[in-house]
Amino acid sequence: MDLSFSTEDIAFRDEVRTFLEKDYPAELRGKFSRDEYAKEDFLLWQKTLFKRGWGAPAWPKKFGGTGWTATQKYIFQEECARAETLPVPPFGMAMLAPVLMAFGSEEQKAHYLPRILNGTDFWCQGYSEPGAGSDLASLKTKAERQGDHYIINGQKTWTTLGHFADWIFVLCRTDPKAKKPQEGISFILVDMKSPGVEVRPIITMDGSHEVNETWLTDVKVPVANLVGKENEGWTYAKYLLAHERSGIAGVARSKKGIERLRQIASVELDQGQPIIRNPEFAKKISELEIDLSALEYTELRTLAGEASGKGPGPESSILKIKGTEIQQRITELTLEAVGVYGAPYFRGFPKDGDNQLPIGPDYAHLTAPMYANMRKTSIYGGSNEIQHNIIAKMVLGL
Repeated sequence: MDLSFSTEDIAFRDEVRTFLEKDYPAELRGKFSRDEYAKEDFLLWQKTLFKRGWGAPAWPKKFGGTGWTATQKYIFQEECARAETLPVPPFGMAMLAPVLMAFGSEEQKAHYLPRILNGTDFWCQGYSEPGAGSDLASLKTKAERQGDHYIINGQKTWTTLGHFADWIFVLCRTDPKAKKPQEGISFILVDMKSPGVEVRPIITMDGSHEVNETWLTDVKVPVANLVGKENEGWTYAKYLLAHERSGIAGVARSKKGIERLRQIASVELDQGQPIIRNPEFAKKISELEIDLSALEYTELRTLAGEASGKGPGPESSILKIKGTEIQQRITELTLEAVGVYGAPYFRGFPKDGDNQLPIGPDYAHLTAPMYANMRKTSIYGGSNEIQHNIIAKMVLGL
């Protein structure tokens, strides 16, 4: 593929840059770098994009997408990372929407897709359970059909942003007698306001509330909320995960992370000299940049394939593995660069009245919490060990 920008691409980049400078909501500026935002912030950004006609860069035009080329999508991601905008949560936009487009009924497409696009509904994912993470097919949440409804009972865990969500897409066991566990699973849409849905916070080691437990007790859901066919949800789940893994790569955000790392390493001192001048540390950053460049080309090839009608394949596993490893490495080196300033402070601590206050420069205060939080990236979306197995099977034929 041709990786040079055309005159039209450069004009598009300038258009995006101008839009972000003028129209990105003032009240959201700086929130991403401070890692502080609420549901209303995410929805405000989505509604702003929708108003501009850019609500769904990756969607087909017939569903309200932009019709952008692979290069334009890439440019848009780059510019959003450069401007440090809030990310658009992937659950509705990048995960559920492709499933509905491929397998949903016409009624489901007509109802849910516009509400995702215009920022009306906030979605979360109901996949993992206490005993079913990477081994997702062993899930135990049950959906029993009673007339025109399903009655759902079970527990989901690690429900990211579930405390913000209006809706959740849930994998449920609808045929406990199926010969293979994957054959008895269905994909069902659940209103989070339904009686019997309870969200309990999980406070992670960095002091943040991002994930939750979601309990479903005798939750009554219309059969019309079943996506596709009963007991074929595993097929839809795999399709969704392929899209999720592609998005996890986060190349544009990682480029911004390395830029920030270089800035910090140019200020923090090592034996009286900026740490960036330390040959060993400079080597670490250079190796990281080389890995990210290789990942970027892989992402561009994947985008080009999708533009030609090719869906995500094993490339999504490659992107997921390398992308998350790079994200973790960036936080490791950033923590190394700030040294002792990164250690004392975690979100939520110290509390009012404590004598312990965060020390050092402002850019150091969230370094340790971010390092701790990023440990999850190689696990969610299918652990990296599972992705290695997928590559071994689909690419190497092992």
